[in-house]
Amino acid sequence: MTTMPFIMFDRLRMETDGDGVTTLVASKGCPLDCKYCLNKKLLCGDVPSRPVTPQELLAMVRIDDLYFRSTGGGIVFGGGESLLQAEFIREFDEVAPKAWRIYAETSLNVPEELLRTAMPAVDAWIVDIKDMNPDIYRAYTGRDNDNVYNNLRILAEAGRCDDVRIRVPSIPSFNTDEDRRKSVEAVKTIGPYTCFDLFDYVIRE
Repeated sequence: MTTMPFIMFDRLRMETDGDGVTTLVASKGCPLDCKYCLNKKLLCGDVPSRPVTPQELLAMVRIDDLYFRSTGGGIVFGGGESLLQAEFIREFDEVAPKAWRIYAETSLNVPEELLRTAMPAVDAWIVDIKDMNPDIYRAYTGRDNDNVYNNLRILAEAGRCDDVRIRVPSIPSFNTDEDRRKSVEAVKTIGPYTCFDLFDYVIRE
């Protein structure tokens, strides 16, 4: 049975990541090394996590069933990189009430087979693209963004553009407003994406 390296969850979030009331479920692990990562201590090293099964997670979050049903909310898988837990998300969807919506917060910087595994289970996506310029992306994350381009293309080809919110950050010392504009245009060349969230990273000392 598939397990997920569970770290914590954050209940009763009001329209923070998706519609209605949601519960964020955080898991350990991320392929990126973002310079301003807020969760670095949670994702690496000796921070404790514990394996949970889909049925165990369901028992933990079922307390909010009424909120999910009445507001159109549900579970937001985050982390870390949620799609590292693609098989878990698929199995959780099989046991969760059908009225619950499932969201994935993701960088999309994963092999396409993980995206394809999770796609049938995920109702909506919150995608932080960092910056679509490969040089800026590599400087900030330590990784190439080929997977990001490819996975945005896969979602577009599947007709899922309306289910995706693209987060386009201003990253101090790494990109400019013009870079962000170019990133939005780059995404639009991949598919008919229309929902963009332009925001500023808040750097905490």
